[in-house]
Amino acid sequence: MKKISILLFFVISISVFSQENAEVRSVFPEIISQLPTVRDFTISPDQNEIYFTAQGYLGELSTIIKVTKENGVWSKPEVAPFSGQYTDLEAMFSPDGLKLFFVSNRPIDNTKSEAKDQDIWYIERATTSGSWSTPKNIGSPINTSGDEFYPSIASNGNLYFTSTAETSKGKDDIFMSTWENEKYSPPISLSEAVNSPGYEYNSYISPDESFLIFGGYQRKDGLGSGDLYISYKDKEGKWGAAKNLSKEINSKKMDYCPFYDHKTQTLYFTSKRSNIKQDVTQPKNLEQLLKLLNAYENGLSKIYSTSIKL
Repeated sequence: MKKISILLFFVISISVFSQENAEVRSVFPEIISQLPTVRDFTISPDQNEIYFTAQGYLGELSTIIKVTKENGVWSKPEVAPFSGQYTDLEAMFSPDGLKLFFVSNRPIDNTKSEAKDQDIWYIERATTSGSWSTPKNIGSPINTSGDEFYPSIASNGNLYFTSTAETSKGKDDIFMSTWENEKYSPPISLSEAVNSPGYEYNSYISPDESFLIFGGYQRKDGLGSGDLYISYKDKEGKWGAAKNLSKEINSKKMDYCPFYDHKTQTLYFTSKRSNIKQDVTQPKNLEQLLKLLNAYENGLSKIYSTSIKL
């Protein structure tokens, strides 16, 4: 029986990498293209709310954008009510849609205006149609004097995030904190199956904690920059060795910020891929040049998706 279980786990683990013709698509180009550069993406469980981050070309501005569905039609993008003043990014819904986590350098004391390091914050509501609360700092032991990024929460409340804490295995690591007795336990860096001496970042945890998708920078099996990887958890609770999500999904440029919509079996992610190719066969006029430079795949951060069963 144990051999069968191991074989089944192995088959499940590699099934994602057999998708040879995974089609990567632009996401809401009519909305995303209005902004110079965007990153990260989350959609509510009822499919009626979307949040993503709009940034300046050099990241000097970072604001969370909200889009809602009304009568089956997506609204115009607007700055999220809790954003627009400080460096805000990386919104992520909880599996029940009652909490929205995000990252911000806003002061904990709202009577002050000085920015601080990046912390994890959240807003909450009683029902999916209810009003959001004011932002709340998640506090210790999650937030520290260093930076915390990219919160992702499982159905049981366990929190996964990126941190530069001293207990990391190198650079940035993926950390996890369990939700016990209505509070978070001290975070731990995930095993070498996920983390390395290099950079690991932007982890998405599945609601049942069966798999973790995250970014790994310039790994030996990478395609050139940052790639998306996946690790599956076995029945003993151990993470399996992370595998590259394949060249059909990753590009030679930076790929990051994964979010998986279980309802539609859609993987959303951010990429700096470019489809601009040099053509020296003839000169281009200004109109042709602008068309190339303003294409969706132009090397600036944009949101992409692909249908994949995980």
